[in-house]
Formats: sequence, structure tokens, C-alpha cells
Amino acid sequence: MRYFNFLALLVLAAGLAGVLPGAQAADKKPYVVFVTGDHEYSGEGTLPLIAQALEKHYGMKTKVLFATNEKGEPDENYEKNIPGLEELEKADVAIFFLRWRQLPKDQLMRIVKYLESGKPIVGFRTSTHAFNYPRGHELEEWNRRFGSEALGAPPGWGGDGHSHYGHDCETDAYIAKGAEKNPILKGVDPKFHVRSWTYHVVPKWPPQDATVLVMGHPVKPNKPTAVDNPVAWTWKTKSGGRVFTTTMGHPEDFQVESFQRLVINGIHWAAGQPVPDQWPGKLDINVAYHGIRKKAEKK
Repeated sequence: MRYFNFLALLVLAAGLAGVLPGAQAADKKPYVVFVTGDHEYSGEGTLPLIAQALEKHYGMKTKVLFATNEKGEPDENYEKNIPGLEELEKADVAIFFLRWRQLPKDQLMRIVKYLESGKPIVGFRTSTHAFNYPRGHELEEWNRRFGSEALGAPPGWGGDGHSHYGHDCETDAYIAKGAEKNPILKGVDPKFHVRSWTYHVVPKWPPQDATVLVMGHPVKPNKPTAVDNPVAWTWKTKSGGRVFTTTMGHPEDFQVESFQRLVINGIHWAAGQPVPDQWPGKLDINVAYHGIRKKAEKK
């Protein structure tokens, strides 16, 4: 009998040793790193408010990285420096809102290393064309590769017809057929309107193995041939990383409660966390659209 009790205790101890670390891992809240620098859409203003909501309401730990100029000042127009990218080594989720960066090789390689790690990625709007190295530059290939390999999006601006329907265009968003029960769409209205001018990504993107969540109907397009396009989808990178991508992201979009819910849900899904039942109500996100503050074509 004593031998049996001793054996039972050993089995119980072994079980606890196997269960407790798993339980601790399940309880561990993810560390989310935001990487911003987009010239136009005030991602450096909207994403910190999303980060605050994740911390306040869902207990996540977050860090927001900003483009910084040679004086050490935050400057979304300075394309060659985003300090702090070493945080990606510790990140459980990386969220990108970039546009036409020319980061030094060591900084870009931190992003590439993260991509190759198979960890989750979330991408907003102009991250489809996150980089814009000059022709002949050793890193030029990432002008195309980041959009397609990290986000399941067209290979850079203009790649495979990637364009938009004019800056006066807006988007009527609606849940894609067959996606109604996807957990990321919990609490998202079947139809909602956003200010983002609709991005053209079809027919080649997103990839066939992506799951389209939300479609966008162009309102006031500049082309009579305008067609509906996916504006939010999930995918997996070749390294196995979960991806949530949306081509929405105009700062006025972040004032729309359904878009807010989509973003919060998408981040939870990417992190491998249950999509929350808890919703604190419409988030206070009122960031102005400032347009491009330098001579450059709007994209």
C-alpha cells in the first residue's frame, strides 16, 4: 500500500510538472511590438491608442516603435531609421504600419529575422509597400518581397496591378460570404463604412490559401471598372506564422467601432489568444488625417 501511495504521488507530481508550465504559458499575455512610419495615415498616432486599449482592457504588454530622424526626434517622413527593432526578438506579435522605408541593412534584417521566425504578423494598409529602396540597391528585392511574403499582399505598389480608386473614393465594407462565423468577426457589423479609398489587389491577391474576412465596395471610384476587393484577410507565411492583413487604415477608419473590433480581434487571433467576449465599447480614437507632408505621390 505504501508503495502504491508513493507511486501515485510520483505520477501526480509528474502530471503537475507537465501541466503547470502549460497553464502558465496559457495565462501569459503576449508582448506586442508595433512598428510605425507611414508618411500619410497617422499610424504613429492611431496605433499607440490601439496599444493602450490592448494593455488597459486585455492585459497585454506593448511597445510602439517610431521612425526617428537624425536629431533623434520622431519623424514619420524620415525613412532611414526606426530605432528599437531589437524588440522584435522578444515580441510575440509584430504589427506593421509602414510605407516606403529605406532602413539600413541591420534594421531591415531584424524584420526579416522576425518574418523567418514564424511568429505572427499584423499589417495595415501601406505595409503592402513598406519599402522603397532605389533601383540596384542590395535590398531592393524587399520592395516586393515584404508585401507578398509577410502579408499575403501584392508585391509592392504597382505589383500585379496593386493600385487604388482615387483619393475621393471611400469603401463600403461587408463581411465576406462564408466568413460570417469566423471568430475575428465577433461583434463586427455585417456592413460598415470607412474612409479608406479602396485598394485594388485582385485577381492574384490575397493568395488562394488565404481566408478573406471582409470585402470592400468602392464608393465614388475614379474608374468605371472599379470592382469589389478583399480589404481584410488571414493567411500563413511560409514559415508558418499567422498573418492578419487589412488594407484599411485611414485614421478615420479607427473611429468606426466595427473596424476597431476587427483590429482588436485580429490581433488576439494572430497572438493565438481567444478572441475576447469582453468589449469596452467604442474606443476614443480621434486622430487627424494629415496627408503626405512632403513632395511624394499619394499611395
